[in-house]
Amino acid sequence: MEQPPEQIQSELEKFRERWRAEVSARTRNTAGGSQRQGQTAPSGSAAPSSSRGPPRKLEASHRRTPSRTVQHIDDEEEYVRTQNFDDEPGKAKTVSSHAPAETEDKEPETALEFYEKAVDKETDGKLGDSLHLYRKAYRLDNRVDRAYREKHYPGIWKKKPAGTQAAAAQPTPSHPAATAPGAAHPSSEGPAPLSLPDLIASFAGLSVQGAPPPVEGMPAPPCPIAGLPDEILLHILGDVAVLDVGDFVRLSQVCKRFAYLAATDDRIWRRVCLGPEFGFAGMVYHWQRGISWEELNPEHELDEETFTMEELQQRRADESEATTHALAATVYPSWQRMFRQRPRLRFNGCYISTVNYIRTGHASGNHITWNSPVHIVTYYRYLRFFRDGTAISLLTTNEPADVVHHMTKALLRQHEKGVASHLPTAVMSQAVKGRWRLSSSIDNPDASLADAEGDLFVETEGVSAKYSTRMELSMKSAGTKARNNKLSWKGYWCYNKLTDDWGEFGLKNDKAYYFSRVKSYGFTGE
Repeated sequence: MEQPPEQIQSELEKFRERWRAEVSARTRNTAGGSQRQGQTAPSGSAAPSSSRGPPRKLEASHRRTPSRTVQHIDDEEEYVRTQNFDDEPGKAKTVSSHAPAETEDKEPETALEFYEKAVDKETDGKLGDSLHLYRKAYRLDNRVDRAYREKHYPGIWKKKPAGTQAAAAQPTPSHPAATAPGAAHPSSEGPAPLSLPDLIASFAGLSVQGAPPPVEGMPAPPCPIAGLPDEILLHILGDVAVLDVGDFVRLSQVCKRFAYLAATDDRIWRRVCLGPEFGFAGMVYHWQRGISWEELNPEHELDEETFTMEELQQRRADESEATTHALAATVYPSWQRMFRQRPRLRFNGCYISTVNYIRTGHASGNHITWNSPVHIVTYYRYLRFFRDGTAISLLTTNEPADVVHHMTKALLRQHEKGVASHLPTAVMSQAVKGRWRLSSSIDNPDASLADAEGDLFVETEGVSAKYSTRMELSMKSAGTKARNNKLSWKGYWCYNKLTDDWGEFGLKNDKAYYFSRVKSYGFTGE
């Protein structure tokens, strides 16, 4: 007899509860035996309770559950690993965060290796394979999750007890209190560490140093860039920033002089913010194209005045630049801070939503089972945006490494008729055209300039010609380093053109989109 649907729990939750009960029983048995052997307290005294570690996190569906009590610092950086697809199509592989490339195919042997491989599978959205590997890891070592955290995230999971911090704040005869803020402890070695702004400021008087001679007594190798004046050096750094902001930021790791220029020169960041390559001149705050990428008639946009499309685009570009200058003068303290914090889309990659849900299977009537079978279903949503206001949307079960390199306009036009289904790019036959724009003060005139931004509207073709869809997403940041790399759902609707009706889709299983860089597109590749 099948259980009613409301009593059926997922297999992942059942496994988790059974394993916790088993570990708790084993811990009680071990503690009881040790107390019987070595306890010296009176029989009426209470035994001290053993401290339990942070709860294990086995599945992605439980990692982000808001109602769950977590006893450690929860860092989103651990769960959201932005993937980079910088290799050529056919050679692209998901970047593994643990195993090196030469040992990716090696069969795991220890509990920690099984756990690491399970985390990688879970990151790729393969919950069925990750559950199988998690089980093997916990059978070998029931504390493997703690070993994993100590290896990969030692600074996040270790917290000082409150008593230790309070004791450290009180002076003792052997450790007297400092008499001035920031004063170094007498027993410490060396000066107190500088804050990041002070450290950057200390690089102001330094110059570019060439490499030392390879052999003592030999002349040093030439370093032509060391002799360039700052004006030419800044011009070179600005050209690098226009080509790739990531490469410009990574130049700060070359030497202290580059670090100072990349962090303090606001002229370069101003050029990046005002430019169309990565900045806000490339953002679209009005519909530029139709859903099927057709040209819009500017007469339909304005009722009082009539403009050509070029004049209308120039007018809107001037309004966008004026808004950027107003925000730089009132909201953001620097152009660099504006580039990091102001909502903007990224064009050198695509946004991916990995969706996993569990569907109850049909129990066999010929076999006695203590639980009903379940199916773990995985599919992916892809969104790629272009600077002209167009977009490509794709819903498929194909994994990102087999899809992201093919999301171009040329391949979409090639496969929209269903031809060449035998090619690896045939996945684009399921893609649909669309358009996008960001929110502005037009959508919310009562809000300030900064509060009016942050929402994304995407309209795409439907499953047939009589339908179209509309997505409303909110731009967020996931992790401590990246910005504007997450799109959270706000609503999803379908429009019937024949009946003029709107229908809303449920978002029970759908997850947020996360940005992944795809370098093989090029920065103008469409």
